[in-house]
Amino acid sequence: MGRLVGLSGETEGGQVPAQTGERADAIVDCAIYLDGIRQPVTGDYRAALAQARRQRGAFVWLGLHAPSKEQMAGIAEAFDLHELAVEDVVNAGQRPKLEQFGDVHFLVMRTARYVEHQELTEHSEVVETGQVMLFIGTDFVISVRHGEACRLKPVREHLEARPELLKQGPWAVAYGVLDHVVDLFVEAADGISQDVDLIEESVFARDSSGRMQRIYQLKRELVEFKRAVLPLQRPVQLLIGDTPEISKELRKYFRDVQDHLARVVEQVGSFDDLLISIMQARLAQVTVDQNNDMRKVAAWASIAAVWTAIAGIYGMNFDFMPETHWKYGYPMVLTVMLGFSFAIYRLLRRSGWL
Repeated sequence: MGRLVGLSGETEGGQVPAQTGERADAIVDCAIYLDGIRQPVTGDYRAALAQARRQRGAFVWLGLHAPSKEQMAGIAEAFDLHELAVEDVVNAGQRPKLEQFGDVHFLVMRTARYVEHQELTEHSEVVETGQVMLFIGTDFVISVRHGEACRLKPVREHLEARPELLKQGPWAVAYGVLDHVVDLFVEAADGISQDVDLIEESVFARDSSGRMQRIYQLKRELVEFKRAVLPLQRPVQLLIGDTPEISKELRKYFRDVQDHLARVVEQVGSFDDLLISIMQARLAQVTVDQNNDMRKVAAWASIAAVWTAIAGIYGMNFDFMPETHWKYGYPMVLTVMLGFSFAIYRLLRRSGWL
């Protein structure tokens, strides 16, 4: 086995060492931390776990990215993970939750980040989602990431720069990951807020051009964001209230995360209500526009009806009809038609139909 060194967990050849029969790209990093300081590791994660257990207060942080079933089988054996939790890790798409299997806690989070776009269209991707799962034991923490919505390298760098926090053990890592996930929620909520403002402005502008497809697309993206944010409230509440393994000092940090999450939940609710109101307003505008179009059609039809009625009467070709043989009959009928049409036009114009 190769030597795991450096923040990225790469060897001198630039490749992450893999276990026999396992994918090399699944193991992102493996490190031992003692009193908040990263220690050198020789060997694979099994050797790292054995080394950590020989030192009081040390723990292992193993980072994974979309591991396969075969790789998780080896890791589950080494860290004594429950088979149900391992199955959830392999099959991404789980609902946010917090479960306990013996001395190991299993925390599932859905992640979301805002996708920058120049213009919101009916095909724009506004929110990208993924998943992060944590196994938190007494002397190890295993982070599993699915998707690119939440990379954990910044979390590791941030925690390693704060050894006084990291020395509190695996639950400090859980806080760091959870805090990063919620911070991405906050950024996504701010981005969605700007999109909602633009949609609202376009719908209520004087020359309204707000397309219903754009509003519906943003609504769909908001639903995906809600699936990540709202269910996370319950696990965070359990972490604060029903997890004695978390120290009193560290519990303060988790409460701060809960406050940020509550803010995002309130924003999501307001976005949902506002988008529904905007959709209803746009539908009302479409209905009014259709009614205006129908009134204009009916107004011009009424003007044309004068010409149709007079032309229809004189087109019956009876011999004895008023002014039929008068040499000024034709111009007189045209004059009457134009006069009636002008009068009706003025009347409809004054009433707002034209």
